[in-house]
Amino acid sequence: MNKKNFGLDIGATSLKLVWLEHDPRGFILKAALIAPVPPKGMLSEAPLDEEEMAQALRKAVEAAGVPTKRVNIALPENQVYTKVLEMPTLSDKEIAAAIYWEAEQYIPVPLSNIKLVWDVLKRPATNNPTDKMQVLMVGAPTLLVNKYQKILSMAGLEINAMETEILATIRSIVPNESFPTSLIVNIGAISTSIAIVKKGIIIFTYSMSIGGAAINRAIATDFNLTPQQAEEYKRVYGVSGKSLGGKIGKSTEPILSTILTEIKKSIAFYEQKYKDGDKIRQIILSGGTAKLPGIEIFFAQNAGIETAIANPWKSLISQQIPKEVLQNASDYPIAVGLAMREYE
Repeated sequence: MNKKNFGLDIGATSLKLVWLEHDPRGFILKAALIAPVPPKGMLSEAPLDEEEMAQALRKAVEAAGVPTKRVNIALPENQVYTKVLEMPTLSDKEIAAAIYWEAEQYIPVPLSNIKLVWDVLKRPATNNPTDKMQVLMVGAPTLLVNKYQKILSMAGLEINAMETEILATIRSIVPNESFPTSLIVNIGAISTSIAIVKKGIIIFTYSMSIGGAAINRAIATDFNLTPQQAEEYKRVYGVSGKSLGGKIGKSTEPILSTILTEIKKSIAFYEQKYKDGDKIRQIILSGGTAKLPGIEIFFAQNAGIETAIANPWKSLISQQIPKEVLQNASDYPIAVGLAMREYE
């Protein structure tokens, strides 16, 4: 049994923690927990707020009963730069030199302020010059990386690895290359990430600054509710046009339609680029907002593609999973993917 690292997804409104053990049969769930984060979360530079955030992390680890202090974390998608590049077949040394030129074209801030990493997703087996290799490039602001290192250290934790939210999500719900070509939509509180996965490999990713919090604000404004009441209305009534005389549907539709527009653009990009007959077979929704009643029907009807809610627990060995954990399955893909990272 290996228990050296756990996964920690620090969101804008809550944190999700998952600890897995691994044996030859697969993964075993040892702990899963959702806990609120302080109002200012990871955003504040004030020492008292940083200590409050560190304390929240310490309490979560203790409550979950996780014995290790080594953790894998995800950086917020809306604060990092992620792109899948197509490049001629190069050696790792040549990629290391070329990646900075690519980064200058894509990242709109000085690279001196960015921690840049890359990973080869697919390298052609032949030397055919028309075959391209796919390289994932991720740029994270140095200040952001330092911030996470500081807070986690204050919490008594040691960061083993950092990656992006969408990569962790894909790891938890795409088991292998035989998985059907899918469009994955992770709707967080303040941002939404879209990725297309083909033959188990991410080929496209995009992030926008809109998420569940925008839906809450719209409901709160239209019904004169507090943010907490708006969250409850969202959970109960979902996106149905029939709820409360159709008013809930009218409140949520503009935000969901914005996400839908980007989904349609992503599908159009894929269909234009890949003409091999392998169409996008499904949309998979993850994140807390994916729990809204009726949200999968909204996207299925408007995008014309079968839509499902992410369930990262499918990758585990059959076992008894607490009911409240199963009910909140779509909250956990990032944390599960982080916990699985060492066993790719």
